[in-house]
Amino acid sequence: MSLYAIGDLHLHYQSVLKAPGQLHGRVWKNHEEKFKKNCAKLVTEVDTLVLAGDHSWGKNLPECGQDLLYICGLPGRKILTRGNHDMFWDAKKTKKLNELYQPHLTFLQDSYESYRDYALVGTKGYTFEGPFYIDRRGRIVGWDEEAEDHAKKLVDRELQRLRKSFELARADGYRKYIMFLHYPPTSILEERSGFTDMAEEYGAEQVIYAHCHGESRFYDSIHGDFRGRTYHLVSGDYLRWKPLKVLD
Repeated sequence: MSLYAIGDLHLHYQSVLKAPGQLHGRVWKNHEEKFKKNCAKLVTEVDTLVLAGDHSWGKNLPECGQDLLYICGLPGRKILTRGNHDMFWDAKKTKKLNELYQPHLTFLQDSYESYRDYALVGTKGYTFEGPFYIDRRGRIVGWDEEAEDHAKKLVDRELQRLRKSFELARADGYRKYIMFLHYPPTSILEERSGFTDMAEEYGAEQVIYAHCHGESRFYDSIHGDFRGRTYHLVSGDYLRWKPLKVLD
């Protein structure tokens, strides 16, 4: 039994695709079939696969029907976290989604799921992404401070949701955690953040995140060991559609 993770499938079986990178990028060509084949080789029915957000381009649940059926058809137990493009998923209506799709899919929000003696906790997260002001040498010389203030409010909301997940797991006796985000845990301006601090506070062994697309964005946040935790980027194009094994 193993735990795998990947994010940013960006499925669009019933919706209009407008993202230039996904329309024209070589790595995205037939990515649905590539990922399905890789899952068939790696993931068994007793394994767990966490999908870290941005599942579908659909604007509502009817537009996501075939996308979610595709995910249902993947092997193993599937746990989904929210991404910024998941318009079909209102955080306050997560219970309804679970009623519709369990046992095939579990939508993780303001709760936790268990894997062996670990609690899998997570939320969408958030991080400030600009606008930034760049000089002729490509260096950041400033940014939109009003947008930054708005981002801080969203970060605080997501930190509250993440803490709820940790506290529910802790109340049930869990002391080992894997933490999942959609957004990276830090912005390009940060070395630490509320998310990295919370990972340290609760002793999360690994922090898994997605969202960073294209080679120019792959290293916007933390990779590898940092202050006693291990950080992994699992966006689909970064992994070339091969899910990352997080735990055996």
